[in-house]
Amino acid sequence: MHFRKLVLAAAGVAIGAGTLMAAPEKAGAAEQFIPMLVYRTGPYAPSGIPVANGFRDYYTLLNKRDGGINGVTVTFEECETKYNTKLGVECYEKLKNKGPTGASLVNPYSTGITYQLIPKSAVDGVPLLTMGYGRTSAADGRVFKWVFNPPATYWSQASAVIKYISRRVGGYDKLQGKKIVHLHHNSAYGKEANPTLEILAKRYGYELTLIAVDHPGQEQASQWRQIRRLKPDFVFMSGWGVMNQVAIKEAAGIRYPMDQFIGNWWSGSDADVVPAGDGSKGYLSTTFHSPGAGFGVHADIVKHVYGGDEAAAKENKLGEVLYNRALVNAMYATEAIRTAQGKYGNKSLTGEQVRWGLENLNITEARLKELGMDGMVRPIKISCADHETMGPVAIQQWDGSQWNLKPEWLTPMRDIVRPLVEADAAQFAKENKITPRSC
Repeated sequence: MHFRKLVLAAAGVAIGAGTLMAAPEKAGAAEQFIPMLVYRTGPYAPSGIPVANGFRDYYTLLNKRDGGINGVTVTFEECETKYNTKLGVECYEKLKNKGPTGASLVNPYSTGITYQLIPKSAVDGVPLLTMGYGRTSAADGRVFKWVFNPPATYWSQASAVIKYISRRVGGYDKLQGKKIVHLHHNSAYGKEANPTLEILAKRYGYELTLIAVDHPGQEQASQWRQIRRLKPDFVFMSGWGVMNQVAIKEAAGIRYPMDQFIGNWWSGSDADVVPAGDGSKGYLSTTFHSPGAGFGVHADIVKHVYGGDEAAAKENKLGEVLYNRALVNAMYATEAIRTAQGKYGNKSLTGEQVRWGLENLNITEARLKELGMDGMVRPIKISCADHETMGPVAIQQWDGSQWNLKPEWLTPMRDIVRPLVEADAAQFAKENKITPRSC
């Protein structure tokens, strides 16, 4: 495995095309250490690189522009997982005790790694921030005290997709008899939405076909032959990395209508659509934030992180979908630390203290404006019982050169999803002899 310690103080950081030079640490300065589990290599690198760059640039921005979080320097270390669960767990074990107070929190950036870390994090006192991925039932904070998955989960997303499709066909009653395929990565991640899609199929009468794609997803000819035979009204995809590129090329090859092909929010990045060229025009995906580099936070990153060199920033994926998602994720993490500082003081905080900050996180529209993210992402308020918030889901569409956000935001079906979350969490509590908290 490849490790890099990136201690970014208030000055002296040089960033080029994916290159970092660490500045010397300030003697005696308070630090807040955040591990970074990344995958810059392997078949998932096209997705992993913009994510890693976004985290890195946001933490660097806070240090260079603000002097850290209320004077506390953000330090971090990258560990290469290659999106491999075993390597991800090893990275967690190597980094969890680093820094003056240990890891503040961990972003696994893999559903498989998340599942393995859930029991470990509770023992180690390290909160997991699994933004939009991981175990869906971790949304029930009464059982999963140490896991947070805002702003929405795979089950919430699946319900929003069915809501969107219902509006496309003229109402829920018109879903009866429609054919919907869920093309999914053959992993814990890819299968996560299946139970919700199956329940909704029984409720609304659509014909659901589940088609799995084995890791890493470069071979899909048989799956798309099956789709061509089925002639589904819509295809919903839960893919990642190279699987997405291949699927979109295959869909274009059989002339499947791109505006009836909907990726989930891990199947809707620039790297997914560009390789298919004009064939990807009209492709849709879900999202919970805006695409593009036109927000205040991007201007600040160009100025403070890249010294005004916009070309270098763009080379490092500034404004791409997954880069922006990492900015949102890093913002949630650092605002949780800031929230915890309000209670515990402006110092190096423990994982338990940061966990309190996550559980009391309340990012308002006014705060988003201060952060340069107003219009980019929606406000969020986490609570003891609800670690997800079931935030709204948007649809974006690729026009051949950029993603365009559709104006309507879709509210997940809470009446369907939350009972499923609570039932699964209760079963987990029973199996693991956990007494749920009172919230």
